[in-house]
Amino acid sequence: ANAERFVTDELSSLEEKISLAEERARAFEAHLFDRAVEALRGAIPRLQAVSDAIADLDFFLSLSDVAHRNGYVRPEFTDGHSLLIEAGRHPVVEQVEEFVPNDLDLSEGRDLIILTGPNMAGKSVYLRQTALICLMAQIGSFVPADRAVLPIVDRIFARVGASDMLVAGVSTFMMEMLEVAAILERATSRSLVILDEMGRGTSTFDGVSIAWAVAEELARKVRAKTLFATHYQELTGLADLIPNVVNLHVTVKEVGRDVVFLHRVEEGTAEGSYGVHVARLAGLPEHVTDAADRILERFLAEAPLSRLGKEEKAEVLPLFGTEDHPVLIRLKRLDPTRITPLQALQILADLKDKLGVDRHDVDG
Repeated sequence: ANAERFVTDELSSLEEKISLAEERARAFEAHLFDRAVEALRGAIPRLQAVSDAIADLDFFLSLSDVAHRNGYVRPEFTDGHSLLIEAGRHPVVEQVEEFVPNDLDLSEGRDLIILTGPNMAGKSVYLRQTALICLMAQIGSFVPADRAVLPIVDRIFARVGASDMLVAGVSTFMMEMLEVAAILERATSRSLVILDEMGRGTSTFDGVSIAWAVAEELARKVRAKTLFATHYQELTGLADLIPNVVNLHVTVKEVGRDVVFLHRVEEGTAEGSYGVHVARLAGLPEHVTDAADRILERFLAEAPLSRLGKEEKAEVLPLFGTEDHPVLIRLKRLDPTRITPLQALQILADLKDKLGVDRHDVDG
């Protein structure tokens, strides 16, 4: 506040020149830009065509470079519905770790795969690599496999991961059901569908029931090529009921209390989900995993869901223990046309008392 600023005429003149120079520079730049735009206006269509050509060239060169460096093969397309992949790989995962290739056979008469196996075994990767191979093939790319015979799919549907819409007030399970509903409505026999752990967001019985019904709808009616990864062992029973359903599983090797994930996909069903083993790998306290083992054994002993899908004929039990039961003998001797309503009520009361005595004797 107590400072005083002094300038000379020479400094004032220089300041003015610099200020004017900046304004003249901006004006000149704008003038040059306008001239350039005007000169190029007539060439814009040609420039856009050149730009599009360069973009296409960059795209295909990138695909060819990746295919050459990673050993991709040219896919074969078929007019039918067969989907065959030999030694398929995930194009991203194989870049960061050693990868175990797997085959896929969804030929004619094999439309839906029930894929079982433990967490971390590679089920989700197997689903995603199949979708990526189909997608890459249809955009003109070579694919990460030794051989691929593919149909032209009209859509690829994926129900993977878990998400919700908090703003819209939609839960994770509701979001999953909305997506599954869209798949059932829009999928055709020319579609590819991957479903990863559908039905986990509700109770076990509800989840198994919904998953079973959805899988059956896809197999019987829609007949889309479908890969369904699940921990619900009960769903493997579909293969016994529907001819175009196939069971695959991801193999593991048990070494003592440890599990080695082999990441190989083979025919058949998994022996279990090995969830407690995975929890042990994650570092849960030993006393917790030991308790989980004991609880699991108790649940497996009951195993109420294991009978789902088995068409067992219920045994018809007789109303009374034997045909010579006194109550049954008396009922056979009765002639309803020869007794009055009052007599019928009296007989009914006598039979009721007789049955009560019989039950007491049996219980005793």
